[in-house]
Amino acid sequence: MRTVSGIARRIQVLGRSFRPAVVPVAAVRPLAAGRTPLLSDRIGDQRRAGVVLDQMDGTTCGSAVLVALAAWADPEEMRRLDGPSGAPGGLAAVGERGTATAPAVSPGFSARYDARQKQVHRESAGLWPRAFGTPPWGIVRWLRRNVPAAGPYRVRLVDDRDARDVAGVVDAVGVALRAGRPVPLLVGAAIPRHYVMAIGLHEGGWKVYEPTSGQVRALDPARIGARTLGRTLGFDRLHAAFLPS
Repeated sequence: MRTVSGIARRIQVLGRSFRPAVVPVAAVRPLAAGRTPLLSDRIGDQRRAGVVLDQMDGTTCGSAVLVALAAWADPEEMRRLDGPSGAPGGLAAVGERGTATAPAVSPGFSARYDARQKQVHRESAGLWPRAFGTPPWGIVRWLRRNVPAAGPYRVRLVDDRDARDVAGVVDAVGVALRAGRPVPLLVGAAIPRHYVMAIGLHEGGWKVYEPTSGQVRALDPARIGARTLGRTLGFDRLHAAFLPS
């Protein structure tokens, strides 16, 4: 059975001749060099100053993904999260991003991280009921308004019952990752339920940040067409990818 996003994708494909062309993913630029990402490229738990980088509650998976993407693109996001540099009692974040050294993190990182998720959730949800999380258009709008350094993103719906459509989105995500661009993903069952984010390549597959656990996990993209993403991402079906354009 097709997901609601799969049905919408089929309608979208039928009507795409009437839609403006989008910029191919291959044409996007990498994010600015020298960025300081919140997430490391290691498989496993993600921590900063001893704090697990997970979503703060059951509705903020999208917010956790947006905070991580903002930190990837804009150094100001990391300064906001880390607090005043060199503050007394600051905790070193040595090795937590796969580097030899890292700036000190001021005390209270956990509270700042949770507060930032709440703020982003409020801003990205808009009039959408926050109990239902963040809508896809809220993800795109929030990035455009708040993280211009990330460049524009667009929603690419997925019909995971169509092998060609799956191959197309897998290729597009791979191109973005090779260009150094994280790709938020929306997964679920028959309806979309959860945001995760592909952040890099790993042994022919992807490294995906899963905010419920606060982990980066290895994912074989072949499981998209097999509709068996649940063991890694919590839900079996891919509904959409948010591609840089």
